[in-house]
Amino acid sequence: MELFVKHYSELTRDELFEILALRASVFIVEQQCIYQDIEERDRQAWHVFLRDEAGLAAYLRVLEQANADGEVMLGRVIAVRRRCGLGTRIVQAGICVAREHCHARRILIHAQVYARPFYERLGFYPVSQEFLEDGIAHIRMLLNCP
Repeated sequence: MELFVKHYSELTRDELFEILALRASVFIVEQQCIYQDIEERDRQAWHVFLRDEAGLAAYLRVLEQANADGEVMLGRVIAVRRRCGLGTRIVQAGICVAREHCHARRILIHAQVYARPFYERLGFYPVSQEFLEDGIAHIRMLLNCP
């Protein structure tokens, strides 16, 4: 398993294709949620992914200063195989990228409500009530960076 951290400008066409195909297969097809996944913010993002012999195993993007509070945001978190530690590895890698490349003091994530305990185990805490994002229940969570 190899970890890749690339700014959008560093991605190859094949890497970008694989990332977008994976995101569409999970967030649009699997979750049956019609929304505009590909957006301009992808061009400013750091793309963090794990790859093994089968291809992409996990992915997320890091958005620098994603809101007016200057918080760095993790998003589009995907683990192809669940319950085997890939989610933890990719989120921990994303936290490192947010700290090292974006100098994050706080990291924001819009977590799907079912995943709240997962993010709490990684140090995130809830900062909002549940809300619907693209028809799916989410909660805003933060992680304070030392």
